[in-house]
Parts: sequence; C-alpha cells; structure tokens
Amino acid sequence: MVEVRVEELGKHVGESVTVRGWLYHRRSSGKLHFLEVRDGTATVQCVVFKGNVSPETFLLADHIQQESALEVMGTVKEHARTPGLYELDAKDVKLLAPVAREYPIGPKEHGTDFLMDHRHLWLRSRRQHAIVRVRHTIVKAVRDFFDDRGFTLIDAPILTSNACEGTSTLFETDYHGDKAYLTQSGQLYMEAAAAAFGRVYCFGPTFRAEKSKTRRHLAEFWMVEPEVAFLDLEGDMRLAEDFVAHIVGRVLDGRREELKVLERDTTALDRVQAPFPRITYGQAIDILHESGHPEAKVGDDFGADEETAISGRFDRPVIVHRYPAELKAFYFKRDPTDDTLTLNMDVLAPEGYGEIIGGGQREDDLATLEASLEAHKLPRAPFEWYLDVRRYGTFQHAGFGLGIERTVAWICGLPHVRETIPFPRMLNRLAP
Repeated sequence: MVEVRVEELGKHVGESVTVRGWLYHRRSSGKLHFLEVRDGTATVQCVVFKGNVSPETFLLADHIQQESALEVMGTVKEHARTPGLYELDAKDVKLLAPVAREYPIGPKEHGTDFLMDHRHLWLRSRRQHAIVRVRHTIVKAVRDFFDDRGFTLIDAPILTSNACEGTSTLFETDYHGDKAYLTQSGQLYMEAAAAAFGRVYCFGPTFRAEKSKTRRHLAEFWMVEPEVAFLDLEGDMRLAEDFVAHIVGRVLDGRREELKVLERDTTALDRVQAPFPRITYGQAIDILHESGHPEAKVGDDFGADEETAISGRFDRPVIVHRYPAELKAFYFKRDPTDDTLTLNMDVLAPEGYGEIIGGGQREDDLATLEASLEAHKLPRAPFEWYLDVRRYGTFQHAGFGLGIERTVAWICGLPHVRETIPFPRMLNRLAP
C-alpha cells in the first residue's frame, strides 16, 4: 500500500493508500467516526465506518486525542458534494504516538500572550499553516525574481563593525574584545558587491533594537536587498514596482486557498499591477493637509497614521520619492535640482500597511560621502572599506530593501506582524 501526502490524494482516487500525520479534529456520528488528519501539506477527512474496520480499530478511533500521531490506511474518494476535495475511506487506523497530556490549544478562544507562549504549537493551526505557506511562496517569488533577471546572491555578514541605519537601534555584542553589532542591513556590503558583479542581492535576517510595540515592528526580521550598478532613481522605482507586482501575482496564482482560510479579500491585491502611482514628498504633505492632517509640515517623517492617509488615496501601492535629506541616512545621493532633497523612494502598501520598501540612489562621490559621514557624526574608521568603493572606480548605483514580514502581513491581511514569522522576536519576547 503506497504512502502518500495529503496534498497528492487527488492523483490516487480509487487507490488504497496510507497517510501518516496528526489528529487535527475528531467527531462521531453513531456508526461513523470522522478523523481530520493533517500531515503538513494539507488536512484530509478520514471516515471510519464501523462495518469497514475491526471493533478494536473502531473503538480506538473514538478515543484518539488531538495531535496524536497516527497512520490511516484506506481508499481515496472524491467528496460527493465538493469537487476537488478528497477523503479517505478508512480500512485501518494505527496510533503511532499518543499525546502525553491534553493539547493546550483547544477550540475555545485564547489570549494573544497565551498563543505566543505556545507559538511552537500554535503553528499547527489551520490559520498559521496558511500564513507560513504564503510566506514560503513570497520567499520563493523573491528569489525567482532576481535569479531570473541575472542577479547574483551575495551573503552579507550578520556581525558588523558599523551602523547602517543609525546607531540608536543597534544590538551590541562582544567580538573577541571588540564591539560588534547585529546587522541592521546588508546594503553597504551589496554596494561593494555591485562593483564586482553588477546586479546583486542579499537575503537574510536583520535586527533593530527599537523599543517599539507597534503592529509593524519586530526586533528580528528578514529583508531582501538588491543593488544595481549604473542604476538611477527612476530605474530603481521601476525595479521595485515590478518586484512587488511579481510577488503579489505569484501568491494569487498559487495561494488563493490559503488566502480564503485567512478570509482575505483579494480584490485589492488583484489591482496590484505596475506601474504604481508616484508622488513627491511635497505632494504627500499636500495629501496629508487635504486628509485631515493640517499639522503635517515639510521636515516631518511619516508615521503609521500619515502613511495610511497617503496610501488611502490610491488603489495600489504608491511610491513616495525625494524626501528631505535631514530625514534620511548618510548614503543617499542629493537631488541635483534641490540639494535639500535626496534621491530616495519608499513604497507604501495600501490598506494601512505602510512602508514595505525603502531605497534609492546612493551617493557615488567620495568627497560628498566623506562630508555626509561627518555631518551624521559617524566614526570614519569603520567605513573606510565602504569609502573604497568610491576610491576605486566609483559608479552610479541604486537599490532598496523589502521587509518580508510587512509584506506577508499586507498580502495576508493580518493585523500584526507577529503572525508573519514562525518564531517572532519582539520587544518583550525572546521565546519560544
């Protein structure tokens, strides 16, 4: 009898198969027991009819507890009323491993802290399973997008000697007697790599020691960061919008069932097609004034409320570009038409999910970059290697970073980023 995965049952209709997994739910109706068994790929209903199994098996099926490991042998049948749905007409059930105690996550409502304390078990739920599957597709789409366009994956270090986004949000650690920091971004390394390979990207965990409890922030999150030689801001914006549209399209193509589990209205996602609307920072300020934010003024950074008001004017992500230089990091190139602005851009997701991409054109002039380091009061020594990129064949280049967790939250329609990663790290949570 062949062993198959639940997601493959449609290929074995009428055949006798074996499924191994865990009991997700059980109910009984007289001479029938219905066992919902999940195996990590999907869940199947196994119908245990009293007349088809031994008395011992029928009794066992009535007492298996949730999350016990079991093996079910039976015939694959298409559901009588739901085409495309399959069930197993059980002929035998074996208990492989009973639970040691009652499973703590039952059908009743549980508080967030309880569920986060049991995150290692909460992952088994149908909702969390759907989220992780969508995340998997997003990660695959990210890699495919860049791999198919001639980019080279470059692994950036996790331990660094210098800041990228500002010294106030660094996790500091000892490195054989020297100070080291968990990386905030692989961008600076990608700039160096772009001089070697032209088109590059890194993809890995990044860390921010922000004392923030908002629904958008994690202390550890995953980010993909492409960098392209001889690319300007306009090309960077085109790359970003094509990238986001590609990701959303891949999820809609392959994960609509998971989005249904999450009760995600996909109407807004169906509209995510390039090109995206583009507005300047100044135009964004005007929108805020028109949207009930008269206090907004040039020089203000945008928080969650402001980003929501701005993106609410559009039916797809919007790109906001050319922010005041005082708001942005030292490495952004200034706008040649207005030295107070930078050639940067943010992509704001609709429906209140805020910034999912930040990036822009980098400063390629050595003297200007040296002056910017000094103006930002950053130590010179840790950046000497970074300055070498300008000393030896400097070149126009641009790139961006996309946060995976915010992107998952937006596409899945989740209220908080804590559900977007299997084991989230937040201000007051380091376990499980």
